[in-house]
Amino acid sequence: MDRRPVLEGDRLMLRPLIPADWDTLYAIARDPQIWAQHPSHDRWQEPVFRQFFADAFVRGGALAIVDKAGGEVIGSSQFGPEEAENPGEIEIGWSFLARAFWGKGYNAEFKRLMLAHALAHYDRAIFQVGEDNAISRRAMENIGGVLTDRTRVFERAGKIVRHVIYEITREGFKSGPLG
Repeated sequence: MDRRPVLEGDRLMLRPLIPADWDTLYAIARDPQIWAQHPSHDRWQEPVFRQFFADAFVRGGALAIVDKAGGEVIGSSQFGPEEAENPGEIEIGWSFLARAFWGKGYNAEFKRLMLAHALAHYDRAIFQVGEDNAISRRAMENIGGVLTDRTRVFERAGKIVRHVIYEITREGFKSGPLG
């Protein structure tokens, strides 16, 4: 699967992230409210976001989210690398949007585009969400994500944080709210 495709929807285009996107994305990411419930709540700080941005290129599946109406980058998301211990699945995550685009269906649109692309190649897509991140958990449920019994633990902003894992299967996507 091409983890850096160009995907186009009604209002959004997703394209490979490039280093020149730094200024625009950091202008969005420096809003502390974007990260308020996120386990990496310090990501609004320039050195922390700079590392997040650099890691996106190392992982290799980073996309810029572009508002077609204005042609501006309004956020980012990523396809994770394939994991040998979980064949048949791919992670979608590391996503954020400018707050002006919250609550207007943009999250659902870019996730629909990414899911359609991923599920043409994989049986399921997973999303790791901080256990206490109520906003992201609600957003996952709104797009048809099913909470699994799997969890992972990561260090985030100096604390150990448990993440729950949601999944959307190929069959669930076709019959769900985004399919």
